[in-house]
Amino acid sequence: MQDRQEIRVSQLLDDYGVSSFHIKLIVWTVLIVLVDGYDIGCIAFAAPELLKAWHANPGQLGPVLGSALIGILFGSALFGWIGDRYGRKAAMIGSLLTFGVFTLLGVWATSLDQMFWLRLLAGIGIGGIVPNVVAINAESAPRRLRGTLALIAVGFVPLGAAFAGLVSWLFVAKFGWQILFWVGGLAPIALALVAIIGMPESIKFMALREAQWPRLQALLKSVYPQATIPGNVRFVIEDEKQYPGFNPAHLFKDGLAIITPLVWLVFALNLMAYFFLLSWTPTLLTNAHLPRESAALATTLLQIGGTVGALLMCNWINRQGFLAISLLFLLSVPVVGSIGFTGISSEPALMISAFFAGFFVLGIQSGLNVIGALIYSTSLRANGSGWELGLGRLGSLLGPLLGGLFVALPVQQLYMWSAVPLLVAALLCFIVDRLNRQRMAGQVAFTQPVAAE
Repeated sequence: MQDRQEIRVSQLLDDYGVSSFHIKLIVWTVLIVLVDGYDIGCIAFAAPELLKAWHANPGQLGPVLGSALIGILFGSALFGWIGDRYGRKAAMIGSLLTFGVFTLLGVWATSLDQMFWLRLLAGIGIGGIVPNVVAINAESAPRRLRGTLALIAVGFVPLGAAFAGLVSWLFVAKFGWQILFWVGGLAPIALALVAIIGMPESIKFMALREAQWPRLQALLKSVYPQATIPGNVRFVIEDEKQYPGFNPAHLFKDGLAIITPLVWLVFALNLMAYFFLLSWTPTLLTNAHLPRESAALATTLLQIGGTVGALLMCNWINRQGFLAISLLFLLSVPVVGSIGFTGISSEPALMISAFFAGFFVLGIQSGLNVIGALIYSTSLRANGSGWELGLGRLGSLLGPLLGGLFVALPVQQLYMWSAVPLLVAALLCFIVDRLNRQRMAGQVAFTQPVAAE
């Protein structure tokens, strides 16, 4: 080991920049998050049809709309651990197969009880996608683009949910609500099978495991032919402190004791508002006497706004981190609060409000997914991100469930109340930004031993 030439991976990525490997990785992860977003959103578009088909009332929908979120709570942590232990690629393929199978089985559901359990099990797989997509992009990018490339990938999650709205708008009237689950089941299964052969692995994940070094050598020689990669080499990640194995206590070390729980709370607050909007908007607007197609279009614009927001703001969020997200939280409050008023007064105004609500709230979530994960080192990143998303799902569970409890309120009041968590999150995010800047100012470069696996 002592005779091997040392290659500092972060410096190598900085020196040679973006390559065809990164383009390939972005394409793969965008495809994966599109089907992930579709499966998150499809139940919301199916919900009004399920009420009719199964003669249920809107109050009974809360558990069904929230059931996938229970699964995501556990799946984020489970597949985060799998990603840190066995690789980001293996975790994403396992996630795709899990939610693909259980979404497909939804085609044959005949009651809300059956749909509850199928969505819960699908949620376990859905929960594994974002932590590993963030990790694989951030760990393969030059330092200046870590957040940007990861944000580009996860920014397409809302667009996937918008595709569910498009399928609902175009095909549900003709083929029934089952078409949403046919598409949501078959697409991830097919993508997982192709990914086994075609999808790359995280560069830094391979750098941490000595058994992967020959594979990493070959990859780097093909990606950066102008670089000198000697045969006898030792890879190190020089700018991160790594940890052997995984212990949740690591998430609170090195200045993270206050930051980690505050970030969990910010995730929970934004996901509460996010999933209230995602899960209840089609049903609430339909109940407010808007045509089903208009309600579906408003929810689709909500999702498209989320992708537009994430892509337009990715460089700014990458540079400013939690401070940018705090400002976005403040801007989101009046926009979300206005949806209920515009929904009953003007259809064009509703579409504009829905788009900008998505621009801010869903754009914020994409930013949180990335900036939150980047506070952890490579050996903890998928697990740390998984815990953020998993515990944050407590908020996403409350959003749809509270919507079910208060569905009898006027739609204007419901949307005003849904903006309150965003205001609280703005303050907490500002505090996190101050604490994290102090922590980063005290950090020094690290050269850590690599796990020989």
